[in-house]
Amino acid sequence: MPLAPYASDPARSRGRRHPQPAAPTRSEYQRDRDRIVHSTAFRRLVYKTQVFLNHEGDLYRTRLTHSLEVAQLGRSIARTLGLDEDLVEAIALAHDLGHTPFGHAGQDALNEALREHGGFEHNLQSLRVVDQLEQRYPEHDGLNLTFETREGVLKHCSPSNARKLEAQEPGGVARRFIDGTQPSLEAQLTNLADEIAYNAHDIDDGVRSGLLSTEQLLTVPLFARFHAAALAEHPQLTGRRLLFEAIRRMLSQQIYDVIGATQARLQKYAPHSADAARQAPPLVCFSDAMREESRQLKSFLMRHLYRHPQVMATTGRAQDVVRTLVDAYLAAPSEMPPDFAQRPDLHRAVADYIAGMTDRFALREHARLTGTPAFEALS
Repeated sequence: MPLAPYASDPARSRGRRHPQPAAPTRSEYQRDRDRIVHSTAFRRLVYKTQVFLNHEGDLYRTRLTHSLEVAQLGRSIARTLGLDEDLVEAIALAHDLGHTPFGHAGQDALNEALREHGGFEHNLQSLRVVDQLEQRYPEHDGLNLTFETREGVLKHCSPSNARKLEAQEPGGVARRFIDGTQPSLEAQLTNLADEIAYNAHDIDDGVRSGLLSTEQLLTVPLFARFHAAALAEHPQLTGRRLLFEAIRRMLSQQIYDVIGATQARLQKYAPHSADAARQAPPLVCFSDAMREESRQLKSFLMRHLYRHPQVMATTGRAQDVVRTLVDAYLAAPSEMPPDFAQRPDLHRAVADYIAGMTDRFALREHARLTGTPAFEALS
């Protein structure tokens, strides 16, 4: 399918920080995707928490499987809208590269521990990973991705960090947080695909864990609607087959809703180019009705899953692990590898080292440094 006029055309990319000749067989965004897939940070996502810690079970989502699901949903929608699928996939596969071990629990603990030294933002860290921390090429640090992929990776950014980035790269990926413009439509789409993916798979993982029940989920209008539709068409369905069918229908309807609502916005604002789309209000969106139903689902998951006492207990112990690691490395930098220990900015080196850890490596480091396992289930 040809690209729409408002899509990000790889032939018109704003380029890379370090200019390179074009590849003979791949577009610029295909090259970005391939570099991300082959990166060390991408491989680490397989052992990084989504909601449930890595040692709690083999079938729960990890950051890697979540990123793959976001890429699949994003490509499906991008194809219909005439957007660049490869750019969507590249952003989706890179958007969580900066996440700490233990999910948001680890991020919050690291941010608090380093509050007086710049704090920690996982979106900013994802950009650091692709711009600086990956070391795979002789000519430069980082993966040297295109502007458009880097722009999508930096999903959120605090005003203070945006100003710092803007000073380092005038008119670069942080400029939109200062002037109030939008990222590419591909980046907007990936953001929404991220939300759709985690809402759906957290239902699945929540039920699998025993922390959520179908009865509880039936109080959520979005889920209840498709659960009823699945039963109406397949009265014999029970258990996980019924759950999967309800989730499948819910995902499909959200995709169709995004396509319809976005097409209506595109028709209203009629952007004639990718840059024109950046100047418009956000264009990739749910309908008002689906946005409200999605909000209700997120609120339900926050109350009943993310703040479940069992999850909170695990979260607390995970945060203790991160705080202990920060204190240990600041007190004895030699406990880190030399390329981290010898950096002039010790606090940022500690943040980079810990953020790059998988769940299981962080637990092993904690046990090594303290002599005490943080979780009885640690093997």
